[in-house]
Amino acid sequence: MTSSPADLMQRNLLDVFNEPDPTRRAAAIAETYSDDVVWHESDRTVHRRKDLERRADELRAENPDWVFQPAGPASALDDIGHLGFRCGPADQPPVVSDMDIARTRDGVIIELYTIVTEIRRPA
Repeated sequence: MTSSPADLMQRNLLDVFNEPDPTRRAAAIAETYSDDVVWHESDRTVHRRKDLERRADELRAENPDWVFQPAGPASALDDIGHLGFRCGPADQPPVVSDMDIARTRDGVIIELYTIVTEIRRPA
């Protein structure tokens, strides 16, 4: 079964970045991204699925108590998917608001852009 761009956006957020278990996260990464995926963050560009997996592991290690939650439904147009999301420590107001935009092909993400839209500083 081929995944739609909207489905892939949900999986990208919930099954990859919100997943604390490295084995389940790795399996989700293998199913969600092409081998030659390119991921653009504000401070780096990650090439290839294995490096995306390493970067996702780094982010989870840096913020092990954070949860990633959709800010609304995923949307799609043709081969493009979009999902806004919030993240921060569980049971606290979100620290960061972001959006992911992805190009897809053959049921996987081939290019991902993560854009930070707001950072909330503690009072």
